[in-house]
Amino acid sequence: MSRNKNAVIDDGMCPELVKDADFDGYAGIPIIKKPEKIIIPTGIVPFSYRNRAEKTEAIGFHEMDEIFADVLRNPTAYDGGFAGKIIISPDCSLYRDAPYAVAVANTYRNRAIGYHYQTIGAYVIPQIRWGNSLTYRKDVFPDKLAFLGVEKHGIYAIGTYGCIQSKEDKRVFKEGLEEMLFELEPEVVLVYGSMPHSVFDDYRSTTRFVQYPDWTTRCHGGSSNG
Repeated sequence: MSRNKNAVIDDGMCPELVKDADFDGYAGIPIIKKPEKIIIPTGIVPFSYRNRAEKTEAIGFHEMDEIFADVLRNPTAYDGGFAGKIIISPDCSLYRDAPYAVAVANTYRNRAIGYHYQTIGAYVIPQIRWGNSLTYRKDVFPDKLAFLGVEKHGIYAIGTYGCIQSKEDKRVFKEGLEEMLFELEPEVVLVYGSMPHSVFDDYRSTTRFVQYPDWTTRCHGGSSNG
C-alpha cells in the first residue's frame, strides 16, 4: 500500500524569512538590525489605513491581530507595498494570561517579519511588547524574552493604546518599560497612544520619547497625552 507523501504540515512560522538572519537568546529569536541612522516618523498610521500614510510616516500594527493576520500568514505578499517604507514590526499580542509558549511564538513572528522587511529595503523599527513578568524578567527563564531580537542603543516603538486601562495594567506596563529602558538603552522610543504621568514621568528626563496619538484620537483632532 502506497503512503500519502503530501501530508506536509506548514508550521506557519515562515522559516524561509530568516535563513540568513542572526539569532538571539535561548529561544533563538531572529535579530532586527539597528538602523545606521535614526529616522523619526512624522506619524504612525495603522496597517488597515496604510494607503493614507505619507512617505515620512510609519506603518504600524497597533490593531487587533486578526486585522493584520494576512501579514503574519504570508509576509512576502506585502513586499511590494512595504519596500522603501517606514515599517514598525508587527505588534503581535503578548497577553498576560497567555502561555509562555505563545509569547515566544509571537515575539518570534514580530522579529522574523521585521527582519524580512528590512532585507527588502524597508526602514524597520522594532515594536517592543511584553506580557507578564515572565517576558521581561529572568526570574524563571534565562532571557528577558521581550527584548530579544533587537540591538541596543536603537530606535524602538511601544504601544499603550488599550494596554493601560486599569491600575494593574499600568503597574505591569511600567515594570516592563523600566526593564526595557535598562536592557536596551534606547536612543529614541516611539509611543503610540497616551503617556500617563504615573507611568512615564520617572523616565522622561533620561529617555527621549516621541508620542503619537492613536488613530481614533488623531482622526478626531484630540490629544492622547496625560
